[in-house]
Amino acid sequence: MRIVIAEDDTLLREGLALLLRSEGFDVVAAVDTGEAFLGMLDDADAAVLDVRMPPTFTIEGLEAAREARRRRPGFPVLVLSAYVEDRYAGQLVAEGADGLGYLLKERVGDVGAFVDALRRVAAGGTVMDPEVVSQLMSRRATGDPIRTLTPREREVLGLMAEGLDNQTIAGRLVVSDTAVSKHIGNIFAKLGLSPSDGGHRRVLAVLAYLQD
Repeated sequence: MRIVIAEDDTLLREGLALLLRSEGFDVVAAVDTGEAFLGMLDDADAAVLDVRMPPTFTIEGLEAAREARRRRPGFPVLVLSAYVEDRYAGQLVAEGADGLGYLLKERVGDVGAFVDALRRVAAGGTVMDPEVVSQLMSRRATGDPIRTLTPREREVLGLMAEGLDNQTIAGRLVVSDTAVSKHIGNIFAKLGLSPSDGGHRRVLAVLAYLQD
């Protein structure tokens, strides 16, 4: 799998490249600006980008990620941020959750979890940092369908937003797969996701959870 890394911090950029190569990824480029990343877009299967990059160190990486996905719809992007910036995460997800991840940089230290997150994103999954998910949840307005979910259903939806499958969610919560499936069915019903939504319902549920 061909990966482009866009990170202005030299030490982290080279560290990420070394880590991913050691895990079997083909790092085709490691650049320090969003513009340089977009120049390598056609050579990559997925990307890892920092939110804040030159010249203003605000949202250059986020804008580059959005532009990449406009040019190549569904292009897998794992965005890294030093801080919880839930508004930016919500904006990015609002344009489509397939092949999208948003993690705090501190998660990179857990190599296994980080690599797993990148693989899931590259395969078209959605991976959101639990801290981002928590803050997005706290900003839901009164009357939002999300507010009708039980505490357990919110917990299940949060784990879905992190990109976890039913079996993994069941293990996290120490419940049966059947119980998880029942909770997810309730979530779909409360969010107004009908059977006609088919296989996209899980992504739609995550979108409903994360959007402003």
